[in-house]
Amino acid sequence: MEGSGKLDPGTLPAQGEGAPESGWIDPALAEEFPGLGLSYTTLAARSGRSPRPVKLQLGRLSDRFHGAQAVTMRQKPIPWAYRVFFRHIGLDPDEQPTPVEELALERIKRGRFRSENLLDDALAIAIVETSVALRAFDADRLEGRLGMRPSAAEERLEGRPNPLETGTLVIADESRPVAVLFGTTAEGRGVSPETERITLVAIRVGGVPEIAVEEALWLAATVLSTES
Repeated sequence: MEGSGKLDPGTLPAQGEGAPESGWIDPALAEEFPGLGLSYTTLAARSGRSPRPVKLQLGRLSDRFHGAQAVTMRQKPIPWAYRVFFRHIGLDPDEQPTPVEELALERIKRGRFRSENLLDDALAIAIVETSVALRAFDADRLEGRLGMRPSAAEERLEGRPNPLETGTLVIADESRPVAVLFGTTAEGRGVSPETERITLVAIRVGGVPEIAVEEALWLAATVLSTES
């Protein structure tokens, strides 16, 4: 991705201020999965090459997050909550790792957290530090508020030839699904080199405290604001 990788500091709230917006959730889902929710915040920001301070931050995180910690991490409350939720929705977390476990496995295989681009680095830092699942979208390609619901019969993700299996859990705006909950993003809805505003999304499941969700969004936004 190309871009300045800079965020207008005037748009970034201090931690604990300017709480993220809560997304809507299908009533049946809310009843079936207490604690399930979605929070998001939109920033005037772009991706691009990560500045040196972000790469150094990844390096320090690699030093702190060693192999033994990665192995025992899944037993901690927040990673465990996502593993439980994965099993409840038919995903095997040992086959399809939760977001923080996927990053932990990558750290073990590569020997460090490798810089990809500013957005991916911001998400990685925030996910590893908080264990909260995060996604990002091009804010100007979304319509209305974001939420979570099951997919309808024959509903498709843009750019995908086959319809979703009915009842697949999706993140949706007020017009269409924009991503499978822990999977593929619809074509044209993710962050691209042309993106000028980014919507950061945190997926909360039962057992994940709201303060951790707010910290994850704040931390990702802070990294996106890092100057060269």
